[in-house]
Amino acid sequence: MRFSVFLLALLWAPLIVDAQETRTPSHCIALADNIDGATFVHKASYDVQVAPETVRIHYIAHASFLIRTTGGLNMVTDFTGFVGNVPMIPDVVTMNHAHETHWTAFPDPAIPNVLPGWGEFGEGISHRLDLGEVLVRNVSTDIRSQWSGVEEDGNSVFVFEVAGLCIGHLGHLHHEPNAEQYAAIGRLDVVMAAVDGGMTVDLPTMMRIVSRLKSSIVIPMHWFGEYTLDAFLTGMREEFQVVEVGGPSLDVSLDRLPARPTIMVLRPEWLREETE
Repeated sequence: MRFSVFLLALLWAPLIVDAQETRTPSHCIALADNIDGATFVHKASYDVQVAPETVRIHYIAHASFLIRTTGGLNMVTDFTGFVGNVPMIPDVVTMNHAHETHWTAFPDPAIPNVLPGWGEFGEGISHRLDLGEVLVRNVSTDIRSQWSGVEEDGNSVFVFEVAGLCIGHLGHLHHEPNAEQYAAIGRLDVVMAAVDGGMTVDLPTMMRIVSRLKSSIVIPMHWFGEYTLDAFLTGMREEFQVVEVGGPSLDVSLDRLPARPTIMVLRPEWLREETE
């Protein structure tokens, strides 16, 4: 009897290890099933516990977001070196260099994974960072350059595959992706999109991009005032539901994506520690 139990334990052990090291498959290419509901979170704290199979998205400022996983991984997009008055070293930071408000030349050397969205001039860069719970990858796009007109592959769309979700950050996008780039990005469940209407792409182009990506949740970013934000929202209302979250954060899970494509308007706020 003891031998049988021991043998059974040996057979199950690899399965237990695999379950701990394997993330839930994402739906970057296949369409995800949509179910009504989303949890809105209004706290600015960076260290709150995230429910299983859930991702917390916090709009920090401009184009910077904190993406926090159930396992406590902290990832910051378009990292500028400052996220708020918190003693946090992110596990991953992504950056784009169209403007200094999207990157820093001096990231803290304690950050284990610093992913620039550009390489040598015109050559682009390729990232595929697998941390078990999350896969971070990028798709290169071009940006305008003050030196040659266009810097090929100077921007990156970063995609985070986690908890069965595909979360995309379009960065400082300067043109509509081509067919190959759309295919590489895949179907995004959540997308952060710049809606300034000028410094990135114009609003009609961004509206077309957002519609083609068929995301369940769109989070506007990189807006410089209510006028540009409202112009984007007005142009998208026929196709998308618009929800004012009323705070900087929301929790997202695959089984609670909205049935109708929804624009979730977050209000940026620096990260802070919760105080009693």
